[in-house]
Amino acid sequence: MTFLVQQTLLYSIPLMIVALAGVFSERSGIINLALEGIMIMGAFIGVMSVRVLQSTEFFATAFANNDFAKLQLMEVLVMLISAAGGAIFSLLLSYASINLRADQTIGGTALNMLAPAIVLFLIRIIVNQNTLNMADGASGASWFLLKKSMFGFSADGESNFFVDLFLNKTYLATYLVIIIFIIMSVILYKTKFGLRLRSCGENPQAADSLGINVTKMRYSGVTIGGALAGMGGFVYALTTQGCTCNGDVAGFGFLALAVMIFGNWKPLNIAGASLLFGLFKCISASYSTLDINGDGVFMLDKIGISSYVYRLLPYVITLIVLALTSKSSRAPKAEGIPYDKGQR
Repeated sequence: MTFLVQQTLLYSIPLMIVALAGVFSERSGIINLALEGIMIMGAFIGVMSVRVLQSTEFFATAFANNDFAKLQLMEVLVMLISAAGGAIFSLLLSYASINLRADQTIGGTALNMLAPAIVLFLIRIIVNQNTLNMADGASGASWFLLKKSMFGFSADGESNFFVDLFLNKTYLATYLVIIIFIIMSVILYKTKFGLRLRSCGENPQAADSLGINVTKMRYSGVTIGGALAGMGGFVYALTTQGCTCNGDVAGFGFLALAVMIFGNWKPLNIAGASLLFGLFKCISASYSTLDINGDGVFMLDKIGISSYVYRLLPYVITLIVLALTSKSSRAPKAEGIPYDKGQR
């Protein structure tokens, strides 16, 4: 059961923060279908940053000596670099949607096509392979994974459920993302900035009449969303792909859009929806090794269902959930509509 909960969290956390990225963008009035592309770019920038930092003197000693503190510092630093990269890449969507008044759906689709092309091209140039790995080729789990022995607990001895769940075989990034999610949700719904941002997605003309700079707010919403999605891309690559990048995030950007719509553009609902979708993604990826009852029997593998059915499960569930809940979803009124100052 501990393994199931841990794996569900690993898949849920990137979904949660990327869905919140979509909320920031769409609450400001810009449809952000580019979450997939921004995640891919964030994953590449993050893994590339780890690769570069491994060659620096300060962090090279951390890998040589397995210095826990320095490795966790690197993880935090790379999360910030990935966020910056995602924010910069999202400016393409901002400029096209706000300044050029281009169709936002087409703009987001274009970025989704552009990101993997750029990433695969750069990976080919850098390593002449299809996958970008850490410099020494080792899995990220062997360096960044938290283990209970690091906190004074016996590695082989028995420990309680909470120690095994929160301190053993998990990542610092998981808890940092949860904290960031809470902080950004408070900013969006409990601050003056958040109120102004949301007003631009509901009625930008009314917001402008009160002295709010709609262009600035929309740029802010998309840029913050890009930063969160870029960070989510690296967290996904770190926690589920062993800190590697191959120009793909398994459709997590699109799943995050579904989580956002299912959660009705509200952070608390999004957190719950992320856990639901993360559970099915966990089952899809780990069904053959899931010991649900702790009896050593891999029940889902024994059923005899084709592996393709399990792989389809998250996406089928997405379609079913959206079909059942789309009528009750309420998107921001002005999202997708280019702002016209003279329109009333």
